[in-house]
Amino acid sequence: MVERESPKSQLDRHVSLTYRWVDVVQAYIATTKPKIQIMLLFTAATAMIVAHHGFPRWSLFINTLLGLALATGGSASINMWFDRDIDAVMQRTSKRPIPLGRVPAHHVLILGLLLIVGSFVYLNLAVNPLTAGLALGGAFYYAVIYTMWLKRRTPQNIVIGGGAGAFPPLVGWAGVTGHLGLAAIIMFAIIFLWTPPHFWALALYKNEDYTKAGIPMMPVVKGARKTKIQSVVYAVLLIIASVLLAWTGQVGLVYAAVAGVVGIIFLGFVLRSYFEPDASMVWAKRTFLCSLIYLPVVFVMMMLNMR
Repeated sequence: MVERESPKSQLDRHVSLTYRWVDVVQAYIATTKPKIQIMLLFTAATAMIVAHHGFPRWSLFINTLLGLALATGGSASINMWFDRDIDAVMQRTSKRPIPLGRVPAHHVLILGLLLIVGSFVYLNLAVNPLTAGLALGGAFYYAVIYTMWLKRRTPQNIVIGGGAGAFPPLVGWAGVTGHLGLAAIIMFAIIFLWTPPHFWALALYKNEDYTKAGIPMMPVVKGARKTKIQSVVYAVLLIIASVLLAWTGQVGLVYAAVAGVVGIIFLGFVLRSYFEPDASMVWAKRTFLCSLIYLPVVFVMMMLNMR
């Protein structure tokens, strides 16, 4: 005689299955790097608002950001699939879904490809072809040019690859206007120039991680001193680019003043890191944290003082 499963056992089994499915869904979402996506979508939203001189219609705003989220999420998933070997080695990335075995690697690759294709089709239908093409270009730049080509081959990986993270303002601007303007290109330049000192500061205080994984980051290949010198150069260029945005007439002088001040503060952190002994990375970590504050402040000011 077969013993019937008790109601409590059935409930426990259903609860266990539910938790398992929730964990799997969360793992797949994690492969799209949602925390990074927040900043990418924020810069795109800022470009849309500045380009429209106010808030665009809701349908266009949501469709553009949703399509962009699919593209950035897809490229992030492909990045995690390709980098699964070094993610398992580095302490900072060892708890990602693939190294932990929460999801199969080939499933993540399929997810990434589907998201990117879905983004291209969706943006073509819901927004315009230029926006779709730019989102696809940004995804290709990050997944292929940076992840598969540059990251493991050259200490300039972040410099050249930084363009991938700078695409969202172009996507947002094109979504509203159907073309690209000088202001959008300068927004691209701001993120492009911000990227090296931001990631090099991270690489300086996580140097052992990158060395262990064999990634030729600038501090690993050229040393801390040369990395800090180049960070200073990019921080100076960043101030110039951010203030130059006011020259386009899209934002006002209050923005320019605030962007100049926070840029000088960021430069101060970079310079302080330069004079720090190589064995101590306290100011490198502080520079990294400062960079996380700098970019939102600049882009918020674009919206607050747009013309």
